[in-house]
Amino acid sequence: MAEQQGPTLESVSRVAGVSRQTVSNVLNAPERVRPETRERVLAAIRAVGYQPNRNARSLRTRASRLLGYCVTPGPADRFNPVLDRFLHAVTDAAEARGYHVLLFTAPESTKGDMSAYEALLAQQSVDGFILSDTVVGDPRQRWLESRGVPFVAFGRSWTTPEIGSWVDVDGAAGMSDVVDHLYERGHRRIAFIGWPSGSGVGDDRRRGWTEACQRHGLSVSLQAEGEQSVDTGRRLATSLLDLAEPPTALVCVSDLMAVGALQAVRDRCLRPGHDVAVTGFDDSPLAALPGIDLTSVRQPLEQIGQDVVRLLLDRLASSSPSPSSASTAASSPSASTSNSTTTSTSALRPASTAATAATATVTSASPRHVLLRPSLIPRSSTVPTLEVPQ
Repeated sequence: MAEQQGPTLESVSRVAGVSRQTVSNVLNAPERVRPETRERVLAAIRAVGYQPNRNARSLRTRASRLLGYCVTPGPADRFNPVLDRFLHAVTDAAEARGYHVLLFTAPESTKGDMSAYEALLAQQSVDGFILSDTVVGDPRQRWLESRGVPFVAFGRSWTTPEIGSWVDVDGAAGMSDVVDHLYERGHRRIAFIGWPSGSGVGDDRRRGWTEACQRHGLSVSLQAEGEQSVDTGRRLATSLLDLAEPPTALVCVSDLMAVGALQAVRDRCLRPGHDVAVTGFDDSPLAALPGIDLTSVRQPLEQIGQDVVRLLLDRLASSSPSPSSASTAASSPSASTSNSTTTSTSALRPASTAATAATATVTSASPRHVLLRPSLIPRSSTVPTLEVPQ
């Protein structure tokens, strides 16, 4: 006989072949349910069209099942495809665990103003926060941590000791792979175009370039820095190419700066990849566009989104280990340059990033921190191999 009301917990439990309590656990405490069972219950929920009563559940559990994420308005010409993809990844990961993401805004110029966060907490509108685009001395992490508010950041706090939980990308390892890739192609004058010192992300990437050049016995004097823009990348690349002994490769801190560097190369009627190699970082959509075809470094944003949500829900469930515990947070995105992958946990940096695809495990000292290795994506801006000097 057809049900007189809409789908219920009982109808979901019958379709999934589990108890009513298991369905309730999937909705209210998914971390208690085995992944395969959770997926079966979620499939049943979709099949019968069950919609939980959020208000009733909030009153019962005193939880909103909402995770707050601040979207910072920026200039129209500063669209950030990395954070756009990260937001999609976080939203998908949260929904798979029965949560939703609540977006709110705060002016970029008032990053130290926590009134928007305070208002959401006072109204019990969210259970915790997801942060991104962290900077050195970022006040958000310290403010939330000091009040015991659950949060996880995409990005380190860049302090000693680190504050709160975070998931980040090993920019230094990514830049090291870039230098190795260029060195194997015969480049010995490898320049760096970066952001001004003091940027946690920028300094991390610069460190990777510096250490890799020193490991190969190369000069680290070929570098220039400026604020993020295409015009800045073009200007800095021009200054480097005007040197009496110009670089044969330009390693850029971002894809946006690299696009400017490509323009500077073409301004001299030189061919990117043939006369001067150019690389970026982030593997944004513009990197693969015809006429750009930029070798870049891809961040594992889907994995980042999943790990951010996992750490935050662990914190909400009070199941995360103490930050003082001696433990390891491991990750396994590929540093790949081909379709095949092999696993290696013995070396942080593979000997040949151009010829092999390696999976590196990066560890941190705390179970609250996850550091992921990015992937080198070679394209025509670095294709030719120079004659290696003897």
